[in-house]
Amino acid sequence: MVSKKFFDESREQSQIKTEIVEKYFDAWASIITATQDRVGRKERLGYVDLFAGPGRYKDGSISTPLRILTKAIEKESYANRLVTIFNDKDEQNVRNLEKAIQELPNISKLKYQPGIWNEEVGDKIAAQFELISKIPILAFIDPWGYKGLSLRLVDAFLQDWGCDCIFFFNYSRINAGLSNPFVREHMDALFGDERADKLRFELEPLPSAERESIIVNELSLALKGDVRRYVLPFCFKNLSGKRTTHHLIFVTKHFRGYEVMKDIMAKASPIKHQGVPTFAYSPASSRRQSLLFELNRPLDELEDLLLSDFAGRTLYSREINKEHSVDRPYISKNYKDILKRLEQKGIIQTKGRRSKRGFADDIIVTFPEKR
Repeated sequence: MVSKKFFDESREQSQIKTEIVEKYFDAWASIITATQDRVGRKERLGYVDLFAGPGRYKDGSISTPLRILTKAIEKESYANRLVTIFNDKDEQNVRNLEKAIQELPNISKLKYQPGIWNEEVGDKIAAQFELISKIPILAFIDPWGYKGLSLRLVDAFLQDWGCDCIFFFNYSRINAGLSNPFVREHMDALFGDERADKLRFELEPLPSAERESIIVNELSLALKGDVRRYVLPFCFKNLSGKRTTHHLIFVTKHFRGYEVMKDIMAKASPIKHQGVPTFAYSPASSRRQSLLFELNRPLDELEDLLLSDFAGRTLYSREINKEHSVDRPYISKNYKDILKRLEQKGIIQTKGRRSKRGFADDIIVTFPEKR
């Protein structure tokens, strides 16, 4: 159950989370509508929020649903195509949300008025979306704890083209839940039975510093599954900055979406080392956890990594970023900066047009053989 105080005020953590979701929605919708226009098919696109809340905090500030709708109202290409579903199992939240939506200026500009559901999130909703012939959908799942959040639900939103999923992962409660036999069913639904059992066995003797790395890494591997998916976690700390409370997890099948969200999360990172974003992760305490360990490597190592990983190869600049950046903290600008540095040193050979804005995506790069 959501704490009664949860929507009392828009805390900084909630604001950052909402800004990340809103910025990604805008970028995602822009890409989808442009693609639809290019192929001459002006189809619909969708946004789903399964734990929508009342729409406003008690201090009057608007939460994610109203910000998404406001963005859609502002842009005609969105307003004519966007289908939205907002769900909350609390009837009072649903009534407040309906009222808040109707009070939005120019809400009538939306061709499709928002759908409001009042259901508990679980297998029933997952089954509904499994059966739907989907339009491109961006799904946002923000439970207070973990009930209703499952691999099945995330999979249901990622079946078709243009579908991405963002969810809030309550690390502190899930960390406790893994050792609690009374919520075993929820943990198995989130990680999968075998992976959850493995986690219970591995975590029991470990200190809290190592538990986080293992839990988030195993969740990321579960989300990737046997298909090609990109997973990007963003960490939220408590006020003291010493303890992790949540992770915002992004899942997509497309590198373009991964790259866009990475840039958005990078800008939301409060600390950057040599231009490399932290994504607010705690330093990984064990090299056993490859994902979180890689997400904490500094820019100084990137030059050596590229010379080693691409030794003797020739490829486009954009291919280097796509192939090398997954599960690492580096963004496109980091790669272009290092490639320019290597070019100036005469270490790599390049061919192609030059750009005043930096190292162009279509420059062909040849790396030397491994020394």
